[in-house]
Amino acid sequence: MRLKRPIADYVRRVLLFLSILGPGIITSSADNDAPGIATYSMAGSVYGYSFLWLLLCITVGESLVQVTVSRMGAVTGKGLTDLIRERFGVKMTFWVILGLMLANLGTTAAQFAGIAASAELFGVTRYVAVPLAAMAVAFLVLRGSYRRVEKVLLLLSLYAIGYVVSAFLVYPPWEEVLKRTVMPTFYLETHYLLAVLATVGTTITP
Repeated sequence: MRLKRPIADYVRRVLLFLSILGPGIITSSADNDAPGIATYSMAGSVYGYSFLWLLLCITVGESLVQVTVSRMGAVTGKGLTDLIRERFGVKMTFWVILGLMLANLGTTAAQFAGIAASAELFGVTRYVAVPLAAMAVAFLVLRGSYRRVEKVLLLLSLYAIGYVVSAFLVYPPWEEVLKRTVMPTFYLETHYLLAVLATVGTTITP
């Protein structure tokens, strides 16, 4: 009996940790969307490891944003637009919602563009892949329960393991990686500044 109880407590703690980790994995995976992957790929192909310091800063910044908005929701039980309306009025809320709609419209279009591009890599025409993907998402969101949607998103989030595996398969110069991560490299060039803005923007999205 003395052995079973610590094991049960350990299992309970692991399950509690996983229940908290699951939504966090889904939220972080939302930033690894088609426009994000395209932006990171282009920035990395042009500037190499010199962008690693920026990714570190973005990770800290995004964590602060996520913690702030989640605590606001947990404490007040209201969404961001409700809180903006109460604090700044209806007019400001209208412009915020309009901006969110435009940003989300562009993000959604980029998602389907990513689906089309990836499908064509496997020889599937975009005129088939995009409608099928749209119907699958609509069915999951409109007809599925929260638990079902969560399970599907967690399953889809497993692709992130590929990032970890590929980081070791390419045998990067780890000393250079560590150096570029902690030592910022900044260039006063138009293309570099645009790449910085694009990287920050595609990570901390609505």
